[in-house]
Amino acid sequence: METVLIKALQLVLSLSILVIVHEFGHFIFAKIFRVRVEKFYLFFNPWFTPFKYKPKNSETEYGIGWLPLGGYVKLSGMMDESMDKDQLSQPEQPWEFRSKPAWKRLLIMVGGVLMNFILAFFIYSMILFHWGDEYIPFRNYTMGFAYNDAAKSAGFQDGDIPLKADGANLESIEIKTLMLLAEAKQVTVLRNGQEVVVNLPGGFHKVLLDEESMFIKPRIPFVIQLVSNGTPAKKAGLEPNDSLVGIGERTDMSFDDLFRAFGENKNIPLVLNVYRNNQLRKVTVTPDENSKIGVGTKVPVAIFKTVHKQYGFFASFPAGITKGISTIKSYLGQFKYIFTKEGAGSLGGFGTIANIFPPFWDWEAFWNMTAFLSIILGVMNLLPIPALDGGHVMFLIYEVVTGRKPNDKFMEYAQIAGMIFLLGLLLYANGNDIFRYLIK
Repeated sequence: METVLIKALQLVLSLSILVIVHEFGHFIFAKIFRVRVEKFYLFFNPWFTPFKYKPKNSETEYGIGWLPLGGYVKLSGMMDESMDKDQLSQPEQPWEFRSKPAWKRLLIMVGGVLMNFILAFFIYSMILFHWGDEYIPFRNYTMGFAYNDAAKSAGFQDGDIPLKADGANLESIEIKTLMLLAEAKQVTVLRNGQEVVVNLPGGFHKVLLDEESMFIKPRIPFVIQLVSNGTPAKKAGLEPNDSLVGIGERTDMSFDDLFRAFGENKNIPLVLNVYRNNQLRKVTVTPDENSKIGVGTKVPVAIFKTVHKQYGFFASFPAGITKGISTIKSYLGQFKYIFTKEGAGSLGGFGTIANIFPPFWDWEAFWNMTAFLSIILGVMNLLPIPALDGGHVMFLIYEVVTGRKPNDKFMEYAQIAGMIFLLGLLLYANGNDIFRYLIK
């Protein structure tokens, strides 16, 4: 329950930041072009509003709604989620959105997306400035990698270390690298000390859409960081820095292998092979009813040799922008698969998004995920769907090209259709989450 709560809190905080920044993009351009902003809300507020505040002499009411599905700014003279048709039936006023030239309205509409991309670039820059860029090169994962069934059928073997994809060197695990691997025709791996070429079948890229498991995961050693008092590990005499390498005769088991073994042997004594001070010894431990032995383990960067690059304040900005642009390109590369049968089945809702956050509070991980979600929000809002910014942009481009505005009745119907489509998509995505949970 605590893990679920931590993930939920991270999700709510992250989405709140993203929504406020996105809506501020619309707000600031509206103010620049002297369009009246009637409301600025975090979350939606159908039927009632938990909190609202209108400063003295201000045109804008600020508030927090109760339905955490986004947020909005209400601009005078615009057909939006509020469906305020009465206002549009009145003569145009100089402070209204509809009275402004098309190029100004276009900038107001893309302001939210622009701010999301700027936020992502800024967050990446500050991460590089504060924490630097630390990663584990593929070659330094000394236990190699584990692969799912689809990857094994394609020719990979557990323990393989990817080195190249279609001749391009692979440096570290990230979205871009996973896409290079999945879309490659040939992958060069290090297998038992020898370089081997794996010829991938057509359609292998579909492993990117496997919601059950990643097609490649590093095999991490089970190295103890701490031992809790009164636990099976403490009773067995396990100590910090002990490396658990196997059960019975095996000495090649990873963290995931041992974790599965503990789950399959609750309350059953297991004879573990443990390295302590470079000597192999036997230790008998009994996992409890929750499959735990009562230890905390070291993270990969504390086990494997890493590459670390630190950035100064000014150098961090071009590096952060470069990382942001690379992330956008990688996401766009993945995005094309959403319109396939497998892609539709892999869509997820709030549960899926929450699960990408770690089960503990880690600020570096939090900000990395917030930057990534900011990019996702920016890209998704550019889709040419009525009720999204991209839909308004599409109609404004039509106006610029033809010199004619779509009539108000058409915009009304388009807005309704877009809202119905988005509601259906929201229900479908979250329904996928519920279905996956029920079949587990």
